[in-house]
Amino acid sequence: MNSVYSRLRVTLFATCLSLGSVSVPSFAVQDVLETPAIKSDMAHRTLLLDVEKVGDRLVAVGARGHILISSNEGRSWKQADVPVSVLLTAVSFADEKYGWAVGHGGVVLHTQDGGETWIKQFDGNRANDMIITQAEKKVGELEDKLDTASEEELSDLEWALEDAQFALEDAHIDAEVGASKPLLDVFFFDQNKGFAVGAYGFMFKTEDGGESWENYGPRIENQDRFHLNTIGQIEGGTLILAGEAGVLFRSEDLGETWETVDSPYDGSFFGVTGTGEEDVALVFGLRGNLFRSVDGGVTWEDVDANTENTLMGGDYTDSGNVSIVGNSGSVLISNDGGRSFNERIRENRLGNVATVFVDQNKLVVVGENGANMTNAAGQNL
Repeated sequence: MNSVYSRLRVTLFATCLSLGSVSVPSFAVQDVLETPAIKSDMAHRTLLLDVEKVGDRLVAVGARGHILISSNEGRSWKQADVPVSVLLTAVSFADEKYGWAVGHGGVVLHTQDGGETWIKQFDGNRANDMIITQAEKKVGELEDKLDTASEEELSDLEWALEDAQFALEDAHIDAEVGASKPLLDVFFFDQNKGFAVGAYGFMFKTEDGGESWENYGPRIENQDRFHLNTIGQIEGGTLILAGEAGVLFRSEDLGETWETVDSPYDGSFFGVTGTGEEDVALVFGLRGNLFRSVDGGVTWEDVDANTENTLMGGDYTDSGNVSIVGNSGSVLISNDGGRSFNERIRENRLGNVATVFVDQNKLVVVGENGANMTNAAGQNL
């Protein structure tokens, strides 16, 4: 399964390599999509890629289908029942009970009991079937239009049909490979509406709590199918979507329509966070590149992160404290709403992918070394 890991989000923080083009055999992914996660007393020390505060609990996700719950601010963890053993990349809760996790094989998991137990709602096989159906419909519609097109319309329609046919061919190739594409992030507004995004332009929306999903990839300008690494909502309601090669989008209508943003750089973004201030957002990625917007993501200004380490995930408090974590043990702290940052390096210098404030002066960071409770400077407590 080495070729799987060339596509994993873990490579983004561990080595920052480009995602490879070698596909994983369908049977390899299918096996872990049907195999429950093994329980382990050391699961909280294995690779974890996301963590979220859910009421008085913390929920973290990561390697081999591990989902962990802490009811004491990260001092101890217990493992949830999970029906898959793929790498899980992100988690999002709408409230204290309803949550979703996504990961490799295009998997979407759902809980209704605060993370204690999970069911599989969706995976890459269903995603491939959906995209084929949508592509076939598009080709058919364009062929019908060509039959009655005027001379003026003919050229544009022929180009559109050729593009649609290529998209259908790609969809069939993807289906032959199997459920090989990972979902990399997930965000839910409430118990019904949410998005899951991932590699090669994967983007799906649900309006029924994950019972069914619709392909929203064609709604953004991403013809090169760049990876969509992160999605989040800031104060004021704007959604920010960012990914590979500096692709950056914003939406003010809960994701129904998306505006392509003039990106401040052409490297990859791995994280987005608010700051607690209305219409203020931060996006960040390779080599310490960090940008701040005060107009809901329309325009962006460079922020000196005081680091060249790649930045992966962040969180903020209501008082304007912001923490961003990344490679080589990097923990960035801002006390002014993300206008400036100071870097602290954790002693183990291992990569961290996500963080959450437990209180104003305490963090839980997750990454290569599992879950760790720290102070605001990233020092273990």
